[in-house]
Amino acid sequence: MAREKNKIESIQITLSVTEPIREMLENLSLSGFYGKNAADTAGLLLREKLRELNTLAGMPGVGAAVGAR
Repeated sequence: MAREKNKIESIQITLSVTEPIREMLENLSLSGFYGKNAADTAGLLLREKLRELNTLAGMPGVGAAVGAR
């Protein structure tokens, strides 16, 4: 079953990593559990970590409204 299109506008962010990190992301992608490629896997892991941080009280920059500065 196909996923529904994301209703939130996304922007592109370039992330530079070392070769061992890229290899780890590729290896995680092979299972299909995290994503279909290194970039997809990196995005999923970043979202997962941000959700985790959002549950911690007192974290700077966490819990602020999207777009708020």
